[in-house]
Amino acid sequence: MASVCNSTTLNTPFTSSTKSSSLASTPKPSQLFLHGKRNQTFKVSCKVSNNDQNQNVETNSVDRRNMLLGLGGLYGVANAVPLASAAPVPAPDLKSCSKAEINPGGPEVPYLCCPPKPDDLDKVPYYKFPSMTKLRIRPPAHAADEEYIAKYKLATSRMRELDTNPNDPRGFKQQANIHCAYCNGAYMIDGKKLQVHESWLFFPFHRWYLYFYERILGSLIDDPTFGLPYWNWDHPKGMRLPPMFDVPGSSLYDERRNPHVRNGTIIDLGSFGEETKTTQLQTMTNNLTHMYRQMITNSPCPMLFFGARYVKGTDPNPGQGTIENIPHTPVHIWTGTVRGSDLGNGVKSNGENMGNFYSAGLDPVFYCHHGNVDRMWNEWKQTGGKRRDLTDKDWLNSEFFFYDENQNPWRVRVRDCLDTKKMGYDYAPMPTPWRNFKPVRKTTTGKVNTGSLPPTSKAFPVAKLDKAISFSINRPASSRTQKEKNEQEEMLTFNGVKYDDREYIRFDVFLNADKTVNANELDKVEFAGSYTSLPHVHANHDSSSEGVPFQLAITELLEDIGLEDEDTIAVTVVPKAGGETISIQGAEIKLVGC
Repeated sequence: MASVCNSTTLNTPFTSSTKSSSLASTPKPSQLFLHGKRNQTFKVSCKVSNNDQNQNVETNSVDRRNMLLGLGGLYGVANAVPLASAAPVPAPDLKSCSKAEINPGGPEVPYLCCPPKPDDLDKVPYYKFPSMTKLRIRPPAHAADEEYIAKYKLATSRMRELDTNPNDPRGFKQQANIHCAYCNGAYMIDGKKLQVHESWLFFPFHRWYLYFYERILGSLIDDPTFGLPYWNWDHPKGMRLPPMFDVPGSSLYDERRNPHVRNGTIIDLGSFGEETKTTQLQTMTNNLTHMYRQMITNSPCPMLFFGARYVKGTDPNPGQGTIENIPHTPVHIWTGTVRGSDLGNGVKSNGENMGNFYSAGLDPVFYCHHGNVDRMWNEWKQTGGKRRDLTDKDWLNSEFFFYDENQNPWRVRVRDCLDTKKMGYDYAPMPTPWRNFKPVRKTTTGKVNTGSLPPTSKAFPVAKLDKAISFSINRPASSRTQKEKNEQEEMLTFNGVKYDDREYIRFDVFLNADKTVNANELDKVEFAGSYTSLPHVHANHDSSSEGVPFQLAITELLEDIGLEDEDTIAVTVVPKAGGETISIQGAEIKLVGC
């Protein structure tokens, strides 16, 4: 496996190595804005650099104070395998395709999600990009003009008309079934369910998926320059369902959405299935805080951004990256129908359409949502530091299967989707106010009295996270020098996190706060991060997830709060969804290399 942040282990980007890294003497471009003041009025520069996708990964570290604004993040560690036995995940064998499951253990999806089988699976070639004379530019959906919207509606309408031939892989339902098959257990590889979520396959799979979907739409209106719109939910102007998707009778409309998405409601990028009782301004503020944490604070290393290593022969769902965790999953939850609600004819909702992986592609806004998820990949790499594509050959050589706009079958590889311009498309620039939205507000004065809180030895294990818990936890070292911080990150880890995979899951973590913390206001230095999960199919057929770790780097937070010299700190965990099914085995703080 390639080195990630100077790590040498196979299953995690962090090690206990204390080997010193050389410090870069030249400031990175991101240093120019990472310490800028937060702009309360969202008046930020519209200047965006070109998407220069440099695939030559450097390994020099940079001064932590200039670059690593805390390494708080989510990373699942599982399924480590010796390097000698590793192999990239191959394109699925379509002969293995069978019924998918709506939720772990059933019920089954009432139709077959499998694509048409090519005449000779063994002779499906690798895709080669066709020649182009002009980039397809993907516009922000909220700013699209009437001419563009008319073209998009026409293309989608014609794609829906192709459904009259159920074997046409370009049809709208067949395109939606791609997500169902890859994400709800229809494919098997080496006797294990294939799952492209919660691992390093998340970003490249969806990039290829949208690439072919976009080309099919363009071909149906004879416009090779047509680009999909992106749902610009990372900017206040785009924090609503784009109006083009909210016109009943339109080809872009979907009846199976939560009613609250209509009429210009502000989206909650941390949505967990219930309405958050807060103002629109606070919701937008929370959204920008989430974006800052996930794009900057939580993802300075590639593995934290992309997700955990997933190779042939290992169990799926080893761990999701920061953006898949939030805001990707909450946007699905916010848009889909309320779980348990009546869909008609006595059918109860499982979150359809957007709120369940098997049906998400049946809502046209799914592709608009993932357009912005894909855009975040580009934006992340432009932030600088060590934010670059992975170089692990098992990632680069992982494969998927798709049909193109001419109904030709292709195998595609991750290595060929790292540069959107080489793929023939780019994103129209929009301001990114979250870059300057580092939390600065403190809600506690001084240090919380840790003597009044139970230590980890008494607070854990937690059998049911049905209410907020607070505990004190010892640090392995205090008053560390800047050199020591550069060499090792202080990592708060929750071990053995388990929950019901059929439910929406979320809990928030705060430092130097007790159970009285206002968990609806996230724009404060004490907010460390959140854990979320959407119902999905995993390796086993039962509904209980295997225990995974949830890691949050806290060096920067301790600096911001003023607790660097303390030996013991307070931690509070607040359940937001699915707490009745969440259990946590323990918690600890370690110093680990990055």
